[in-house]
Amino acid sequence: MPLLKTASFLALGLLSLTLAQSSAQDTPGTSNRPNIVLVMADDQGWGDMAYNGHPHLKTPNFDALAAEGVRFDNFHAAAPVCSPTRGSVMTGRTPNRFGCFSWGNTLRPQEVTIAEVLKSAGYRTGHFGKWHLGSVQKDSPVNPGNSGFEEWISAPNYFDLNPVLSDQGRAVPFEGDSSDVTVDLALKFIRKQAEARQPFFTVVWFGSPHAPHQPLESDRALYEGLDLTKAQQNFYAEITAMDRAFGRLRSEIKDLGLRDNTILWYCSDNGALPKVGSTGGRRGNKGKIYEGGLAVPALLEWPARFASPKMVKLPCVTSDIYPTLLDVVDVTVPNQPVLDGISLLGVISERDKEREKPIGFWDRGKKGIQTPSKLWMDELLAAQKEGREPNDPARLNPDAGVIGEPEPSNQFPGHAAWLDGQWKLHRIEDPQTHDVTWELYDLEADPKESRVLFAEQPDRLPAMQEALNDWLKSVVKSLNGGDYPKGL
Repeated sequence: MPLLKTASFLALGLLSLTLAQSSAQDTPGTSNRPNIVLVMADDQGWGDMAYNGHPHLKTPNFDALAAEGVRFDNFHAAAPVCSPTRGSVMTGRTPNRFGCFSWGNTLRPQEVTIAEVLKSAGYRTGHFGKWHLGSVQKDSPVNPGNSGFEEWISAPNYFDLNPVLSDQGRAVPFEGDSSDVTVDLALKFIRKQAEARQPFFTVVWFGSPHAPHQPLESDRALYEGLDLTKAQQNFYAEITAMDRAFGRLRSEIKDLGLRDNTILWYCSDNGALPKVGSTGGRRGNKGKIYEGGLAVPALLEWPARFASPKMVKLPCVTSDIYPTLLDVVDVTVPNQPVLDGISLLGVISERDKEREKPIGFWDRGKKGIQTPSKLWMDELLAAQKEGREPNDPARLNPDAGVIGEPEPSNQFPGHAAWLDGQWKLHRIEDPQTHDVTWELYDLEADPKESRVLFAEQPDRLPAMQEALNDWLKSVVKSLNGGDYPKGL
């Protein structure tokens, strides 16, 4: 059941045949394909879970899933900050391929998204919570609706207590903790699909535990009396609220009779925050290509396929989510742009003893783009009450599909890395001088990335350097538009 990318500037006829093929094989209510729910935290590090040994955090619902489902202990965000990682989930591609270099950068409309693929395969698609891959105004080419989501109530960035969210372009105020609000909206969508016996794809992207850390007082009170700063109490309280909301989501999926054949997949979008967050002892934190900025908690449940608890120790990455789901639903995308992720079905089932290809990372060091969600949503609400729509290009992203001047294919400024099993090679290129520094670590023996191993591994280094350089050239080719049909 193939699919071709749709966008406002593409010919609609490209999709007609594939949609017909999909609908012929997947009548709503009769498909045995699983429902799919993707849940993501905002700024939760690997160590910010009780099940990963945190001394104070209370995460009973995450802990329960870690004990009962699939627990990934070597899972990575595709980038050390939020928007790029979210783009990797949507596309299965490392985010520099489509110019999503840092926070506030968008998808390109030319990209094929997992929501579009599943929609064409007969799924109902919904997005709830943080978007941060483009505008949430109705006329943007990169709002959730133009990225494959039929229903969406979303924020342009993180959001906290009593948020204003965009209901398919209409600003709506909500009351309560942001995680509770997000799950309430997702459950409303899920109940509707369950009643219609319609397979669904639901994305639930929390705005927590991102700053400014404004929890309910009842959640913060759980951490009083401990040797903690107020900042730590507020941060932990947001994670506890997120855990509570996640527990309600998981519980209602079970109560609706959907648990066995629903994939529930949880992870975070980047590594730990400095000061309040926990990397579990890894080097670096959010914004860094070292493990502290990339390693994140990840959990999965799909009882129909994986009935007993499992712990996955092989390296995995958020870019793997897209190809795994394509494998699950048995969909092939014609002219699929280069994928960086792999299907994890063989890894989870332990059929695959090694990962079939390494994982590349590349932070070009470009600054993020301000996306003040609360300000913009408050202004959208006020404007719409007056019958107006803000027409600010910064909020609409009308040029999201424009490909700029070609980037050179022999310079890769910033910090890149190549993770091959237990070995991690770093390539750090000065953006001014283009001098390159290399570092090689054995993460199994040295998870803190503290001891460079060039002398001990003389034969390993050249092959890894060549592989990383080849991958970087491939990424630049994609960045320059090489993956898209001519003229787009």
